[in-house]
Amino acid sequence: MSTIRTADVDAIVIGAGFGGIYMLHKLRNELGLTVQGFEKGGGVGGTWYFNRYPGAKSDTEGFVYRYSFDKDLLQEWDWTTRYLDQPDVLAYLEHVVDRYDLRRDIALNTEVTGAAFDEDTDLWTVTTADGRSLTSRYVVNGLGLLARSNIPDIPGRDGFAGRLVHTNAWPDDLDITGKRVGVIGTGSTGTQFIVAAAEMAGHLTVFQRTPQYVVPSGNGPVDRSEVDAAKENFDAIWDQVRNSVVGFGFEESGVEAMSVSADERRRVFQENWDKGNGFRFMFGTFADIATDPEANAAAAEFIRSKIAEIVEDPETARALTPTDLYAKRPLCNEGYYETFNRDDVELVPIKENPIQEITPAGVRTADGVIHELDVLVFATGFDAVDGNYRAMDLRGRGGRHIDEHWTDGPTSYLGLSKSGFPNMFMILGPNGPFTNLPPSIETQVEWIGGLIGDAERRGIRTVEPTPEAEDGWTATCTEIANMTLFPKADSWIFGANIPGKQNAVMFYMAGIGAYRQKLAEVAGNGYEGFERITDDETAGV
Repeated sequence: MSTIRTADVDAIVIGAGFGGIYMLHKLRNELGLTVQGFEKGGGVGGTWYFNRYPGAKSDTEGFVYRYSFDKDLLQEWDWTTRYLDQPDVLAYLEHVVDRYDLRRDIALNTEVTGAAFDEDTDLWTVTTADGRSLTSRYVVNGLGLLARSNIPDIPGRDGFAGRLVHTNAWPDDLDITGKRVGVIGTGSTGTQFIVAAAEMAGHLTVFQRTPQYVVPSGNGPVDRSEVDAAKENFDAIWDQVRNSVVGFGFEESGVEAMSVSADERRRVFQENWDKGNGFRFMFGTFADIATDPEANAAAAEFIRSKIAEIVEDPETARALTPTDLYAKRPLCNEGYYETFNRDDVELVPIKENPIQEITPAGVRTADGVIHELDVLVFATGFDAVDGNYRAMDLRGRGGRHIDEHWTDGPTSYLGLSKSGFPNMFMILGPNGPFTNLPPSIETQVEWIGGLIGDAERRGIRTVEPTPEAEDGWTATCTEIANMTLFPKADSWIFGANIPGKQNAVMFYMAGIGAYRQKLAEVAGNGYEGFERITDDETAGV
């Protein structure tokens, strides 16, 4: 029999990045619930609080890297560059928190270490690192898709005499100007850091694990007329974003690459290379770069030809040239390949010449060379999507840890809920959409808010997806992913960057438009796939 017990608050929101901030506003200010937010960082902003490394910026164009739910905010907030640097995004998020008076309900410097569901009371108990414990009816996790640092276990790591840092925890007091800097990793973060660090460091050594396909970003100043035009057109812009595939603010191509001549393909590739943006190059050139091997090969070959053109030293050009599929998260940076023409930048391809150990003086590679360093930067990415969930003592029905549910890889229903975890929701959980993140975050927050609002009105005590609904969604996501080339490339998108991690589909790849349609359909069918128990139904249990 269920016991009636009053919760300390109606809802707890974990994390104060893009997702947690909007969720707190939605639940507290719009639904009128009592809410407590927890944030492990010393300030709000999530990813944008922690990632302060030189060169940190969004690689989504700034006019769509923001919230769209407040039309006045869209008109009031300006931008001056095509892409937003980390301080710009952080200032924006801090402004939003103050605009809605959210600070009073966010406990900073408070890491959530556990959350457990009590089947007798149907309440969650959330515990924090400082020993605090709080009960709530709902828990919403805004833990971050890319938030749990991946720090490789390299022999001698702890004996390095210089500064060793991960880009996800860049210290305020670290200035790399004039220093001998080494960086391991050339993903999105690594490539951004390399371009910026080359301008600052005395010498930069790049330890490259995997060569990358990088296109220009096209970053630069934005004049007032462009900002005004975007503001006038925001209704149409956001309508296009919400009904698109990747949500990046450009029209995706409907043309198949092999349906045009080789000259026309090259013209289209060049035009989009000149415009800049990784997602535009992959999805705005032709419709089938991510699905057709021949189209993919054509795009890859174009980028390889650019590397050969740009990089002056033939051996460096060879080492920088990828040979695998162009099927990872698409990257863009201004001047990435040009950076390797500098005399003070050295490339060490560590698949050919592996790192043997980190010594007090620097990094020793298999050829016996010790690369002497003052600073060693791990741009080694994240244990993405599920890493932060697994790191928590997160227990649902029967006291079962989330790990027990996810032995074959992380799963969810709709990317935002989990069977066995009633009244718990995830923003950007496993098998959510593979898109520009703010529009997907808004979509999920609004949908979770709608579901919770409906439960409150109807006196529903618990909301939980059925195992069948979750299995069906997992099968759908797997089927869609397998129609693309993405699973054929080793990538963090499938967990391949973490030693021993089960390779699994972790995204819904049919696009934000199709995803929104599916969510509308589920809600329209009375939240199909969810078991909803009312107070009356539990009274006699």
